[in-house]
Amino acid sequence: MTKELDVAAAAVDTAAHMVDGASQHLAHAAADDGRVSVARLDEHQVLAYDLAHAASAVQACRVMLDYGARGDFQSHLARAFIADAVWDVGTRVLGREAAWGIEAGDLGDALPFVETHRAPTFLTAIADQLDRHGTGPSHLDDDLELARETFRKFAQDKIRPHAEHVHRENEDIPEELIAGLAELGGFGLSVPEEFGGFAAGGESDYLGMVVATEELSWGSLGIGGSLITRPEILTRAIVSGGTDEQKQRWLPKIASGELLVGVMVTEPDYGSDVANVKVMATEVDGGYSINGVKTWATFAGRADVIMLLARTDPDRSASHRGLSCFVVEKEPAPGHSFSFTQDGGGTLEGRAIDTIGYRGMHSYEVAFSDWVVPAENLIGGDAGKGRGFYLQMEGFENGRLQTAARAVGVMQAAFDAGLAYAQERKVFGQLVFDYQLSKVKLARMAALIQAGRQFSYDVARRMGRGDGTLEASMAKAYVCRAAEWVTREAMQLHGGMGYAEEYPVSRYFVDARVLSIFEGADETLCLRVIARRLAEQALSAS
Repeated sequence: MTKELDVAAAAVDTAAHMVDGASQHLAHAAADDGRVSVARLDEHQVLAYDLAHAASAVQACRVMLDYGARGDFQSHLARAFIADAVWDVGTRVLGREAAWGIEAGDLGDALPFVETHRAPTFLTAIADQLDRHGTGPSHLDDDLELARETFRKFAQDKIRPHAEHVHRENEDIPEELIAGLAELGGFGLSVPEEFGGFAAGGESDYLGMVVATEELSWGSLGIGGSLITRPEILTRAIVSGGTDEQKQRWLPKIASGELLVGVMVTEPDYGSDVANVKVMATEVDGGYSINGVKTWATFAGRADVIMLLARTDPDRSASHRGLSCFVVEKEPAPGHSFSFTQDGGGTLEGRAIDTIGYRGMHSYEVAFSDWVVPAENLIGGDAGKGRGFYLQMEGFENGRLQTAARAVGVMQAAFDAGLAYAQERKVFGQLVFDYQLSKVKLARMAALIQAGRQFSYDVARRMGRGDGTLEASMAKAYVCRAAEWVTREAMQLHGGMGYAEEYPVSRYFVDARVLSIFEGADETLCLRVIARRLAEQALSAS
């Protein structure tokens, strides 16, 4: 097994060589006076996008090499994943070697490994072990495995019975689910212990959040997995930049579930381009008057408090340095719309945006008109003015890791459904599972799921050490794209019934589609974060 993994490692090194070559080529093409120019980088968007995904795949491969050393089945999953990942990198390079800064044929040394481990015989051998091993062991410690079991049971017993009804009828999340998750401590995973939460500092906090998110998403993305994302984002901002009074005021109530959280960043004209948001917060007596429109504000109706990113510096040239974060308090509002009026005449109105999936929390367009937020609700007080972009991004980095974990949960649910259906349904006289193509699909699905899981764990450990910002973006980009393929293939294994609402696999498919859009659209994440960082690293090393 060690020898086989050594060959796999050599194939990964070949793919990494291609990524390094492309990074250097892109760095020199985008360099301007010793720095990477975004304008010049944008002249090479196709290369930058492919490089970002290739680099993310290589990072996942390195994680899977470690996983593969833990056992025979683990080795099989790791080699299957690495073979597909190296093949994918090769297809991005083929015919474009010059743009990648490498020589034609550089992939040659890896081809025998790829050929062997993409062969149907190798993959069907994995599929024949799925009944016994599933998608493979996680290799977490006992405490985290206990947490996994706890959240899995909650997802099975409490979330899944409601998931289909909420999705089909576009209903609200049942209050009993919110209360049950609060009882489990799900809203306090990132809140420090001194404020009533469970965060003790270190990697176990991040790992616990990943485990909980995956299991809740396995139950349902819309009414389970995303419930704890918004409190995580606000909590990180308050812990990092809030005053002592703000921490005492809000964190214990967030941890207990007394205050449910929404987040407002995106605007009709500005999505992932966060630095240019234009909703204004103007100083008035006693606070700030908010004017403008936010969109895609998930959970804004039911939320008690909303984290708002707004412009406190009217000079638009200040860009991200003119933004601040506020905590907007409001009454919870069920349904698909809300409207509130303050004594002074300010209004806050919201309407839910209908979506094809990810239902239950509802995403709103929200209009502020002279809505006054008290000065003490500016996160960080006067010292927090102009720091909103950084506080928001800190929360988003954690949100990207959570989104990767959400993707793994949705993929696992789809895989479970696809495997079960394939083992029950007969076509042309034999089980769907017994066809070679079905087995190959299921083996690849299992390898992708475990790679996404282990990638998320690795990023969680890095973030626990104060690192992992780039890797969090890589995991989010790679795993969310993988979720689209896995849920599609699970749906395909169901045949015509996969297109029917009678089976939840159709929900998994439409839910998975949003993962590459929120918490940083895939293109923006690849071009503005991953590729840019890779080019900067290559430039500094040259």
